[in-house]
Amino acid sequence: METLSHLSEILATPEAQATVTVVTFVLTAVAFVIGKIRSDIVALCSMATLLVFNVLTPSEALAGFSNSAVVMMIGLFIVGGAVFQTGLAKIISGKLLRLAGNSELKLFFLVVTVTAVVAGFVSNTGTVALLLPIILAMAKTAGTSPSKLMMPLAFASSMGGILTLIGTPPNLIVDGYLRDNGLPGFGFFDFLPIGLICLATGLLLLYPLCRLFLSQKGREQTDSADNKSLGELLHEYHISDCVFRLNLRGRSLLSGRTVGELEIRSRYGLTLLEVRRESKSIWGNVIQETALPGTILQDGDTLYVLGHREQALRFADIFNLTFHEDEERNGQSKLDFYEIGLSEVLITPESALINRPLRAANFRERFGLNILAVKRNGRYIFDEIMDGAVKAGDMVLVHGAWKGIESLAKKCREWIVIGSPAEEAELVTLNHKAPLAAAIMAVMVLAMVFADQIGVKPVAAVIIAGLLMVLTKCVRSVDGAYKMIGWESIVLIAAMMPMSTALSKTGISAWIATSLVGTLHAYGPIAAMAGVYVVTSLLSTFISNSATAILVAPIAWAAAEQLGVSPTPFMMAAAVAASACFAAPISTPPNAMVMNAGHYTFMDYVKVGVPLQVIMGIVAILTIPLFFPF
Repeated sequence: METLSHLSEILATPEAQATVTVVTFVLTAVAFVIGKIRSDIVALCSMATLLVFNVLTPSEALAGFSNSAVVMMIGLFIVGGAVFQTGLAKIISGKLLRLAGNSELKLFFLVVTVTAVVAGFVSNTGTVALLLPIILAMAKTAGTSPSKLMMPLAFASSMGGILTLIGTPPNLIVDGYLRDNGLPGFGFFDFLPIGLICLATGLLLLYPLCRLFLSQKGREQTDSADNKSLGELLHEYHISDCVFRLNLRGRSLLSGRTVGELEIRSRYGLTLLEVRRESKSIWGNVIQETALPGTILQDGDTLYVLGHREQALRFADIFNLTFHEDEERNGQSKLDFYEIGLSEVLITPESALINRPLRAANFRERFGLNILAVKRNGRYIFDEIMDGAVKAGDMVLVHGAWKGIESLAKKCREWIVIGSPAEEAELVTLNHKAPLAAAIMAVMVLAMVFADQIGVKPVAAVIIAGLLMVLTKCVRSVDGAYKMIGWESIVLIAAMMPMSTALSKTGISAWIATSLVGTLHAYGPIAAMAGVYVVTSLLSTFISNSATAILVAPIAWAAAEQLGVSPTPFMMAAAVAASACFAAPISTPPNAMVMNAGHYTFMDYVKVGVPLQVIMGIVAILTIPLFFPF
């Protein structure tokens, strides 16, 4: 016990804690570079080590998970997912793609330029979260690998943050430090000249670097799913050719009657697929309903029926319905799959349905599903399918609510549902929700831009936007919203934040900064300013840029004071260096956010980010004194 107590006392000394922090830092960096262990697991191991050796208290170690930037990332993942799921991303990307044409070079520079401009007025984390689904949609439409655009998206957001005073937290931090010490501080566009030079440098370097190191990324990422898409199923079974729209106008004889009492299939040879009607919610959306026996038809309803044209015309004439014979819309099916889906069901040899009529399965009563067709030995059967004997290997095409198809998939003894209904439902875009998603996103962006004026914190605006996306069904389900969150990126950032606290708490960061700047102090203001830039750049690679700016600002001020020169260029150097950090996925939240989407490894960031960070640093050091003299 005495030995353990003595060891505990030794580990509690400042020197021991500094040693533990340095060793943990080095091992973490090595693990990131090797890339054999998932980055979030490495970060958690680092956090746990600092906690076990009492370098950090539990509250300090876990503070990253309650950090406002991490919470914002979670909310923005949901907002971005909703932008993608409602098809808004595809709409916006389509308009942008028209500007780029078929040129990959134009597409690249369009993405980087738009991102940088937006990031000048919105946080870089928010910019990436909003644009990420749009850029992914653009990459898919253009037939290019997302890896060629994801890293440029993240890096451009950091470069764009340098353009204005509000573009990135380090700008505001150094501005506040100047004002606190009696100087005027920076104006809103004082960063613009340096920001434009850094952006131009980034544009010139990023494209060749990405072409050199990322051109093969994503080629091995192929879609391994053999499942047929909904469009392929409709085409294979020729369903779209047999779907007709019937509308209940003012005096229809169907109004007030239930679907069950009409016996539409047996009497008229038609299958009533779904009912469309205006929602009574405040959002006024059109909703889909599976046509169940108890469904009561109302004036204004639109019925989608499957059958022969003559049968649909006769049914419309009998009940005074308006008949619509739609053509396919822009190559898309006449059916939509917002709430209602389509799937193939394979009858197994062990099924109790073998040699019995398909009606015995009671798909409609048990799962709320309609049976549209049967495929047997390469033949497609549409007529009298309910009363025909079921054979082993029959493929049954069912149509109904996605939840019903999911329930059907769980009853796997009698049949096998081809594919994953839950995943297929999540892939269906809710196009009718796109305007609503656009409105929510626009209000969120405005709230973030004018946060100080309206008194609403950006994190609150993001949380409210995420909740609205879920509550208004711009996201298909709450479970779907959770799946949209890039948890690996969230854990990576949150678990690495304690390292910043440990480096500051043990005095390592201050020692590194003071030593380097002190060494260069004798060589004049440019050398000292370069030292400030290098220290800030190195620290911001592994520490949040806000924490780095807070740490370096007093050192930069002291260096300028000792030399008897203006501190403004030193502060500008610290702000630019803290924002222009590209060498690791943990350097900034945007870097981490695009890691999974671009299928990147830690070394991908090193290969592209280090040359970019070094060259941009040299350019910034040479140009800052031109606009902010000593």
